[in-house]
Amino acid sequence: ALVVRFLTKRFIGDYEANTGALYSRKFTIDGEQISLQVQDTPFVSLEDDTDTICCQEQINRSIYWADGFVFVYSITDYESFRVLRPLHQHIRRIHPNANIPLLLMANKGDLLRARQVSSKEGLQLAGELGGTHCEVSARENCEGVHEAFQQLCQELSRSSGSCNGEKRRGLHLVRPKSPNMQDLKRRLKQALTSKGKSATTL
Repeated sequence: ALVVRFLTKRFIGDYEANTGALYSRKFTIDGEQISLQVQDTPFVSLEDDTDTICCQEQINRSIYWADGFVFVYSITDYESFRVLRPLHQHIRRIHPNANIPLLLMANKGDLLRARQVSSKEGLQLAGELGGTHCEVSARENCEGVHEAFQQLCQELSRSSGSCNGEKRRGLHLVRPKSPNMQDLKRRLKQALTSKGKSATTL
């Protein structure tokens, strides 16, 4: 619901409980057009009241290639909050040295009477995990959802601009590096030169 709110400004309340979807959209941040892909993953749960998370393979694949993360929990459901720390530990095992932007988004801010997770707890966990925190209502506050995602996208834009272009490894395959234009021009020049020499020799 939050992703659709951000990308389309519409609110849709009913979704399949355990499915994921990939959304793509181009928009402008700080005067630069970027192409954003948002992988809305199935929910993550804890195994038998332990601090070990149960992850589908789709989630692990998404973690390997993600440039940033949005941890969503409901202020009316403490269990959804409790899974965030183990999920972050799982991500750190996959990316032990990466500085990946993280947003903790507390949803259902319109249901204050049913609150189980305080704002203080959310802010404290965000500080512990090195991320930012916001409370929103997907149902009632389109602007708040958009501002939160916009802030994360700005962080992603800054971090991608400062990276060295190396691609991370996937679960089973290494994503191939694309040759840069200078390298392609050099190879083309070498190929043309060798053909010219061959023709001269003949």
